[in-house]
This record gives sequence, C-alpha cells and structure tokens, in this order.
Amino acid sequence: MDTDYEQITYRLDGRVAVLALNRPEARNGFTVRMSHELADAFGRADADPEVRVVVLTAEGPTFCVGADLAAGNGKGQGFTRSEDPELAAAAAAGRYQEPAGRVTSVMHRMDKPVIAAVRGAAVGVGSSLLLPADFRIAAEDGKFGFPFTRRGIVPEGASSWYLPRLVGLGTALDWMISGRIVPAAEARAAGLLTALHPAEEVLPAALELARTLAARTAPVSVALTRQLLYRMAWADSPEAVHRLDSRLIHDLTRGPDAVEGVRSFFERRDPDFPGRVPADLPDYLPWAAGPQ
Repeated sequence: MDTDYEQITYRLDGRVAVLALNRPEARNGFTVRMSHELADAFGRADADPEVRVVVLTAEGPTFCVGADLAAGNGKGQGFTRSEDPELAAAAAAGRYQEPAGRVTSVMHRMDKPVIAAVRGAAVGVGSSLLLPADFRIAAEDGKFGFPFTRRGIVPEGASSWYLPRLVGLGTALDWMISGRIVPAAEARAAGLLTALHPAEEVLPAALELARTLAARTAPVSVALTRQLLYRMAWADSPEAVHRLDSRLIHDLTRGPDAVEGVRSFFERRDPDFPGRVPADLPDYLPWAAGPQ
C-alpha cells in the first residue's frame, strides 16, 4: 500500500492500479488536497509501463457525497470561499483550474483504461469524477446526481461535455438543470453505468474486468482506441479520422503486437503483447503535441 498520499490510497494488484478515495469518516467528501493526490496518482499509473488498467473506487460504503465544504479550516483543503486576489486574477485570465477538472483532465488524456467501482452515493463531484472513466460499475442501491444548480454554481470537471455524450442531451438537461438525485436503475437505463451489482460485488466485478483487459488486450491498441474515441468521435467529418486510422492500420498490422495477436488466436492462448505504453505509441498522433 502506498503511503505517499493522505486522502487516497494507491496499490497495485498485478497489472492493475487501484486508487481509492480515503476519507470514509467524511463520506469521502472531496477536497482540494484530494484533487491534487488523484491527479498525481492517475498520472503516475498512466506513466508506469507495468500498469495496464486503473480502478477508481473508495473506502467505506459511500463513494463520494460531493465537495467537503467544511474541510478547509483555514488550510485551503476545502471549498470555502476565498478572496485571494491572485486566485481571482488567475481565474479572470483563464489560468485557474478548478479541483474536479484538475482530475478529469488527467483522466481524459490517459492511455490506460479506467474502471470506476462505485458503492453508495456519488453526488456532485462524486458523479463528475466518474464521467471520464471507460467503465462505470455501480451498486444496485447507488445514487447519482449533479446538484450544482441547487448550490448556486455550475457543473464542474467538464461534466457538461461528458454527460450528454453518455446519456444524450435531453437526459443531461433533465439531470443537470433539475439537480435531482438519480437512482442507479435510471442511471443504468440512460447509459451512465456499464453494469449494476450488489454492493459487496462491485469491486470484485471491477477487478475481474480489469484483469481480463490486462490479460487479453494490447496496451498500445487500447491506448490508441481510447484516444481515437475521445478525440475524434466528434470530428466535423470522418475524413480526418480515416486518414489517421489508415496510417495506424498500416503500421500496426506490420508490428509485433499484431503478429502476437494472430499467433495467440491460432494457438488458443492468452496473448503476450510486447508493446508498452507510453514508450511504443506512434509519434505522429495529432494530439501528441499537447492537451486537446
């Protein structure tokens, strides 16, 4: 178990990195410190060539009840209002990054798939953190919500970009403008959740999926596919996507991962792909120059 963090935990389960919110006494209320630690941990997992999949979960029966408005105590850890003129100037100049977005932006840029394993309530930032995950496995009695309009603010963590792409614009408008609580069954039917399980089975199901992905998929192929979907699925036309995937298909079909993929298929065994991330990603990807 990693000891470098105070409000999250980081551990390795084979080729799976497990990140857990770790303030169960506060129902995992989200703080500024937690945002820094999560962003660091996701980046750390993404840079580790031995890590193939990341699981995001939480200690205790509740995933996250939202921002901890009372956690600051004058130490800058909560979300109490600040009159800091430097912070105000940074916000006006577009240099300020709010805490949830600090985490979701790292998740968005990742080359490793993320599986969220959610028990109990995931409200406010608790729901926003789930949106950049590739799989969201939740408890049957879970609750979700984006209550920002009920707090006099707006959705954070770029959730107004992610949510309509997952559940459709009409449902996103309903959930975000009303700020109402959404039960797990409704969230599953709308497409927010990948699967529902009894609470005690949520993390085991997420780990089983993570191990399957680690054993049977090529890390370079997964990274490229994830980013093609995130960055190219809403391009103005398919032509730019076709040009890029044509070059990728040309190069990858001649590479060692494709050879191993075909060989393992005929030999009826799990593959042992030699490619590693990020070292073996192509250097001509259009998003390689910086964040998009």
